[in-house]
Amino acid sequence: MLKEVEHWLSTRSWSMTDRPLHKILAAKHRTGQSVSVVLPALNEEATVGEIVAIIRHDLMQQVPLVDEIVVVDSGSTDRTSEVAAAAGARVVHRDDILPRIPAVPGKGEVLWRSLLVTSGDIVCFIDADLKEFSSDFVTGIVGPLLTDPGVDLVKAMYDRPLGGAAGQGGRVTEMMARPLLNMHWPQLAGFVQPLGGEYAARRSLLEQLPFPVGYGIELGMLVDALHLVGLDALAQVDVGVRKHRHQDGQALGRMAAQIYRTAQLRLARGHLIRPSLTQFERGPDGFEPRTYSVDTEERPPMVDITEYQSRKVA
Repeated sequence: MLKEVEHWLSTRSWSMTDRPLHKILAAKHRTGQSVSVVLPALNEEATVGEIVAIIRHDLMQQVPLVDEIVVVDSGSTDRTSEVAAAAGARVVHRDDILPRIPAVPGKGEVLWRSLLVTSGDIVCFIDADLKEFSSDFVTGIVGPLLTDPGVDLVKAMYDRPLGGAAGQGGRVTEMMARPLLNMHWPQLAGFVQPLGGEYAARRSLLEQLPFPVGYGIELGMLVDALHLVGLDALAQVDVGVRKHRHQDGQALGRMAAQIYRTAQLRLARGHLIRPSLTQFERGPDGFEPRTYSVDTEERPPMVDITEYQSRKVA
């Protein structure tokens, strides 16, 4: 490991207990910064309501840490929107944000558009499929941004159990993202959960970053933030255990392909000969190929979007 990374681990890796809530609240009051929490959601009616309710109760009603909770519905066919609204979130449909640019499927697409419908100086992203959720996830990753002006982006780190086995979650991280980062961006090798969906950042940083539209968003954001603000402006906080819905192996394969494509673009901005992935499923006549396209589109920095510029002027 690079000496720089060893130093970073000792100075920019924290526990959520390092910043008690009263100190975080005092920093928020002193600096006047506002906090938006965004949940990207696609068919998450089973979990999104509880997450919203906990954040609203613990961090809006009990203490004034979070200023708004926004659920961006990515085209759900279940009751995700109704459940989220009933729990107290403002719900916005992906297609209603920036209709001038037709939306495409993908997590990064939703996160990018969320910048247009939130106002916080700090934007905190939380996945909507978490189980046994604790508001410590929010306070843990927002805390450093409120208390330390030199920090621009904070990732959550946690244990990810799989089928009752500790530390076996995050399969794409271990098989794809971690090797890529260690070999090509060794400064980022200290991140425990580089692909985790729980992180917070200053709007002033997020609006300058391009957003891969799919699952490459987390890796792309880390790499681009490293180049824009440097390693010392990035941090991570241990928030304990993350339990969520796991995807099957083939879905993980498609995710890995998108992440590899994101890395490839950042390595050389080169041409991908075949932007697709073929997988196999056993059918009545043997193994049958299924080919999926790999997301190759990225959204430009939000600061370049006319509607966003107009909103900031207003």
